[in-house]
Amino acid sequence: MSRQPDRHKQNPLRHRLYQILEAGHENDPASKNVDNFLIALIVLNIVAFCAETIPELEQAYGPWFLMFERVSVMIFTVEYGLRLWSALEVPYLSREPAFKARLMFAARVPQVIDLLAILPFYLGHIFGIDLRLLRVLRLLRFLKLSRYSPAMHTIIRVLRNERRALSGAVLLLLAAVLFASSGIYYLEAQAQPDKFGSIPMASWWAIATLSTVGYGDVAPVTALGRVFGGLVMVLGLCVLALPVAIISTGFAQEVSRRDFVVNWSLMSRIPILAELEPHEAADILPLLHAHTVPPNMRIISAGSQGDAMYFIASGRVKLKSDELEHDYETGDFFGVIAMLEQDIHHANFTTLTRARLLKLHREDFDHLANAKPALVAHIKAIAHTQLAERGLPDLLPEEDAQDSNIS
Repeated sequence: MSRQPDRHKQNPLRHRLYQILEAGHENDPASKNVDNFLIALIVLNIVAFCAETIPELEQAYGPWFLMFERVSVMIFTVEYGLRLWSALEVPYLSREPAFKARLMFAARVPQVIDLLAILPFYLGHIFGIDLRLLRVLRLLRFLKLSRYSPAMHTIIRVLRNERRALSGAVLLLLAAVLFASSGIYYLEAQAQPDKFGSIPMASWWAIATLSTVGYGDVAPVTALGRVFGGLVMVLGLCVLALPVAIISTGFAQEVSRRDFVVNWSLMSRIPILAELEPHEAADILPLLHAHTVPPNMRIISAGSQGDAMYFIASGRVKLKSDELEHDYETGDFFGVIAMLEQDIHHANFTTLTRARLLKLHREDFDHLANAKPALVAHIKAIAHTQLAERGLPDLLPEEDAQDSNIS
């Protein structure tokens, strides 16, 4: 699998902007300050949006609200432009032509949200649309907070992972609405033609009853209609409980296995992962389990089974055995030999500082090897080269490196 070199000339300013806006390293004061400023600005925009709906405040501070809106749009526009400009520094896009790289970057969900957050302002001025009609779209700026919220990323990941099960639950709900509407139509159409005169008219009652809201504006009056209504209420409890259970179970599993979100910016801190193509990174990203570990915590004990490998997103880890000591830093990985050889570990691995680790279980690695053999061969080849350069023992067999044709 050949690898193309980066197409773009090194630009220190662009790379620094990428580190501040996208990489978001917690030890970078500039990145931290920019994130805090943007979060505060988003919150103030939501507060201003709500305050403008109070007539007294709108009348007294209308010009100030308008000025704040213009300044906010200017800042968000500059932010969007800088993120787009620095997209060439994203490791997974750096090998693409500039236009294609920025187009791929702009198509990502966070960038789409950023664009929608500022677009209403410009549409109102360019096409002369009443800004009051577009004002509600300013609430989209609230979604910009998802960029800085691990919890929001977790929820989105749960919805994505459970999309098939949720689709089935939605189909089941639609089927329940259809059958409930049809049943009550045949039972109540003659008694209340103005309310149940057709299946579409009866669907309002079906939705209100299945959701157990029961507004009371439409209700069956016949004996059979009331019995059927009771059955629909019980059915609604069962049907609506299904998607709630799917989401809550998925969320609990996601939270229990990772305490911060794995995203492309996080993966890009690790050279072995940053060299992957975008589609390869998308394949391996869902398999990584992330953990934040305090200092002086034993990650791997000598004699334990090699059931996973670890990538260091930040922090330092120390290898210590009777024959060898070695410090691993941000971007390094460890545990790969024992995992690939299905052997026990022959050394202890302990954190020297607070560390963020990405864990790849052997089962997931084997699954990836079956689905993407070229990708796994590439990872093995890089592991062989880097371990050999460090002079560490128990290197991978030479044939693993030869499985991947790297230019």
